[in-house]
Amino acid sequence: MHYRLLALALFVAPVSLPAQDAAAPAPDSVPSDETIWPFQQSDIPVDPGFRFGQLPNGMRYVLRQNDRPEQTALVRMVIGSGSLSEADSEQGLAHFLEHMAFNGSAKVPEGEMVKLLEREGLAFGADTNASTGFEETVYKLDLPRSDPALLDIALMLMRETASELSISPGAVDRERGVILSERRDRMNFSFKDTIDQFEFTTPGARYAARLPIGVAEVLETADAEDLRGFYSREYVPANTVMLVVGDFDEDIIEAAIRKHFTTWQAAPLPPAPSAGPVDLSRAGFTDIHLDPALSERVTVTRLSPWQDEPDLAANRRQNLLRSIGYGTVNRRLLAQARMAEPPFRGAGFGTGDIFEEARSTNLIIDSADGEWEKGLTAAALTLRRSLDSGFTQAEVAEQVAGVLTAQENAAASATTRTNGELMGTALALITDERIPTTPASGLERLRAFLPYITPAAVLEALRRDAAPLDNPLIRVRGRTEPEGGGEALRRAWDEAMAAAIEPVAEAAQIPFGYTDFGPPGTVVSDVVEPKLGIREIRFDNGVMLNLKRTDLQEDRIAFEVNVDGGSLLNTADNPLATAMVTVLPVGGLGKHSQDELQSILAGRSVGWSLATDTDSFSASGTTTARDLPLQLQLLAAGLTDPGYRREGEVQYQRSIANFFKSKDATPLGALSNALGGILSDNDPRFTLQPETAYRALNFEKLRAAIGDSLESGALEVALVGDFEEQAAIELVAATFGALPRRDTEFKPRDQARQRSFTADRAPRVLTHQGEADQALLRLTWPTTDDSDLALDARLTVLERVVRLALQEELRERLGKTYSPSASSSTSLDYPGYGTFAIAASVDIADIDAARGAIAAALGQLRSDPIDRDMLDRARRPLLETYDNALKSNTGWRGLVSRAQSESERIERFLKTRGAIEAVTPEDIRQTANRFLQPAAGLEVLVVPETSLPS
Repeated sequence: MHYRLLALALFVAPVSLPAQDAAAPAPDSVPSDETIWPFQQSDIPVDPGFRFGQLPNGMRYVLRQNDRPEQTALVRMVIGSGSLSEADSEQGLAHFLEHMAFNGSAKVPEGEMVKLLEREGLAFGADTNASTGFEETVYKLDLPRSDPALLDIALMLMRETASELSISPGAVDRERGVILSERRDRMNFSFKDTIDQFEFTTPGARYAARLPIGVAEVLETADAEDLRGFYSREYVPANTVMLVVGDFDEDIIEAAIRKHFTTWQAAPLPPAPSAGPVDLSRAGFTDIHLDPALSERVTVTRLSPWQDEPDLAANRRQNLLRSIGYGTVNRRLLAQARMAEPPFRGAGFGTGDIFEEARSTNLIIDSADGEWEKGLTAAALTLRRSLDSGFTQAEVAEQVAGVLTAQENAAASATTRTNGELMGTALALITDERIPTTPASGLERLRAFLPYITPAAVLEALRRDAAPLDNPLIRVRGRTEPEGGGEALRRAWDEAMAAAIEPVAEAAQIPFGYTDFGPPGTVVSDVVEPKLGIREIRFDNGVMLNLKRTDLQEDRIAFEVNVDGGSLLNTADNPLATAMVTVLPVGGLGKHSQDELQSILAGRSVGWSLATDTDSFSASGTTTARDLPLQLQLLAAGLTDPGYRREGEVQYQRSIANFFKSKDATPLGALSNALGGILSDNDPRFTLQPETAYRALNFEKLRAAIGDSLESGALEVALVGDFEEQAAIELVAATFGALPRRDTEFKPRDQARQRSFTADRAPRVLTHQGEADQALLRLTWPTTDDSDLALDARLTVLERVVRLALQEELRERLGKTYSPSASSSTSLDYPGYGTFAIAASVDIADIDAARGAIAAALGQLRSDPIDRDMLDRARRPLLETYDNALKSNTGWRGLVSRAQSESERIERFLKTRGAIEAVTPEDIRQTANRFLQPAAGLEVLVVPETSLPS
């Protein structure tokens, strides 16, 4: 099993679960004397639901029939080569080639692949995508239907990608601008931090010089022959795996794979690239990396040899023990971060592989600016206390409870796992050599191993796995250099490692304090909504309950609670009234702190969070039938007895300080933080307020603003999934139904629903503090609310049409931007208010060209009806999304959550498909004429600070 260090991750503490010991059977289609799958040399039994095979040319495939969601499928093609396979003169070609997959092949003319898929209901980006990493390139198709015809098209396109790409010089030149645009967009403070991090930790290592985005010198000059050279060398059958998961007949799909891919000529495997070299003796060095946008972080590192750990039962047992050890250390660090006066914002400890070259053990501390020494000392002492004295029985039990519950839940819902879950399992076999086993066998193995998971065993496994942080590499990144520089960092570390420590005492177990809310409420109304079968109940205290049983996911219940309030409580005089709502759970409950709750609720599938919607505060998530009583108790306690502890205030204040120091670090950040004020003529409710205003907030003010809503506001509970209805009604009656009487309706708050779009259409210019060549152009038009379904449907389809037009003009023809966007937002909450927006991230030298291309595309839409093909390509993905909307509990929850207070949503949903189908080319032209006139739009341009005259 190989856990690799990728992208920004410098440490991982993976949790793996044991499995049975029985030997895995070899697939029927694989010769018994040939090893091509990791499970052929493992004692972990492979999940028999997967079908594995290999073609004579060496290409492998994995199939899995599954009907969640029904009549859909996922298709993936994994090429076992990424940026590490590039020669010095090829840096960036793996990613460049990935882009060329959409630019023509033997059977599909340039520009037609995406169109073909759009006609079948796949949206580019959402359903049609690809990704390039260090070691793999993965092509992805999410099929909205799993009929044999569409699956055959998908496999045909994958076959074309495998060896039949045209890679014409003209297409290469056109795509070059898109690649460079993507590279420009990614070049920011975070990307530079990653590069510095790699170069300091492992100087000279190949992976640090093979970031998938590539280097400008190669991308600007690479030609078609360069790409073909990489293509023919790396894209060979023996280096490829096809994976298909979904609702289909496996025999039909296996035959289709053979039909399409058997003609692919066999070729030798490309040489395995090295990610190193890595100097394992590297120690004692210090690095300081500064950027105004970076929060303060200290990383303490030691390298150690890589360990080849195939996926065997014994290795999983050891991995589980050490994972619990890392989890317990990190739990201690989390408890410190939650203190009323925390020594750091956050900290973590872990060990992970640097490919197959080395291992890296890291202690990472995020501190408030200037507080690195306090944070470093506290984290170091916590780590030493853990490694020297070990863990308490209660601490280990808390970690074990979480692991056991996760495995029990997986086993209970195994028959209704989603395509995405199963595809993830199959991909883990290909990319990490992790055997896909059944959840039931994993649970059996885990239960047998539980008696051996002791504090002593956990400590021994952790000590064996983690490299001692003696004379470590120390790296700090942040806005200002630490006082005393590298010497001060080293001195602080050495002092912390020499300080006296005391072991942690066994903590007393505290029972959950919210099990009795009074006499259960009485049901006064119980009806079934006739069109979707949603059961709508009211209790005598005014609480509403909506139920929808489904068999979409066994042993899972999606829940949502809405209480009257939301951002409508914000006023011009008090625009930040609800700003702290999301951190309310950080303050815990009246009887328990957040940290105590984590221990009390360990091993239970429950959660407590709070979000601010426009007219409500909402809490949502997923639980199980066995934990539904506790989940409802927790939610009721959260609304009726929030803790308002100082810990939550401190975390909020620290996040505010960091936000304001980096809010303009990128073009998108600068735009997002200023746009609300621009569009609203600085209406305080929609405008970023001064930092001092946020710093002045506290829980006392929040309680004054939302206390009445939480105590007596209208309350609507929704449950969707696998539960027994009468039992659920009784549980809600004993919790929310037992509360004092509440309002029976959500308040209209008509005055708070007034929102306007600025009449000043003069162009605005904002500045950002990022790269000197980055610019962002945004155009926004006022539209209307969503009360007219037919008009809303036309605007929605227009959004897709504009997106297609910009994709073809700005990206494909001109190569000026990586991902131009269009969005239509018609308001449900503000009468008459809506916006239509276009945005494009471009080189600062291309602003005029982008502006002109957008104007030309919109002018064409206003003057001439689009052709039927463009309309179908825009509309078909919307219809497929609609058809699949109720194939998950989450999709149902969107309708069930407000089935009583906003019953019109149901009728609207049922009519939406017809409204979308009714849109005509002339409707699109008229809608564009009505809303997207040049004079009606507001342009906001974001440019670098350095580009303006001083």
